[in-house]
Amino acid sequence: MDEKCTDPINDIAYGIFEHYLTKMLVREGIPLFLILEQGADFHEKFNLIFEKFMGEYNSLALALIQQFSSAETIYDMICNGEGVIPSLTTQMYWIIQDAPSTGPGSTEDENAGKWLIFVMPDEVDSKWVIVRNATWQGQLGTSSKVSTAKPNPESSGDKKVIYVYTRDWRDETDVMRVREHLRHIGFVDRLGYKRNIETFAGEYSKKGKRVTYYVA
Repeated sequence: MDEKCTDPINDIAYGIFEHYLTKMLVREGIPLFLILEQGADFHEKFNLIFEKFMGEYNSLALALIQQFSSAETIYDMICNGEGVIPSLTTQMYWIIQDAPSTGPGSTEDENAGKWLIFVMPDEVDSKWVIVRNATWQGQLGTSSKVSTAKPNPESSGDKKVIYVYTRDWRDETDVMRVREHLRHIGFVDRLGYKRNIETFAGEYSKKGKRVTYYVA
């Protein structure tokens, strides 16, 4: 791949394509992570989806070809964990897993919020699998996402973070139901819950100031 290419489109093209790929696969009833865990060969399906992506988002597809030389390179990257395993993902800041019933844009709703789980880098892969699977099985909230190995200029500290979203911070029953299930699957330490309201306002915890709405 051409690491000298600095066109901003290249920084977003991969993430948009993987989101598109994931959406197309879920429409057929199986998420990308399950395909890879089962060791299934989805090369032909991948090529068909990439061709469709090129037809709908030609400039983004061409940017990917320019950056990675071929769609084959992207397929190999994904098979090796890119976009699925946090510690092996270097093209996106976040990996996202939606619940089956989640509609588009739910994590960006002003009324949404999320439980924050901070983990050490050597634990992030295993912890993410637990949260991701529970999200896909509809046991948690609307969506979850995890920070990856791609250096993020907006992050601070060495820890990685997993967000577990709920639909509405005002629905305390649902918020605490999700918290209780997180305990059930192993996250027993106290967690903070942050509303999107504070996130959108650019408010972050600092000494003497806490922006978490719930702590449990």
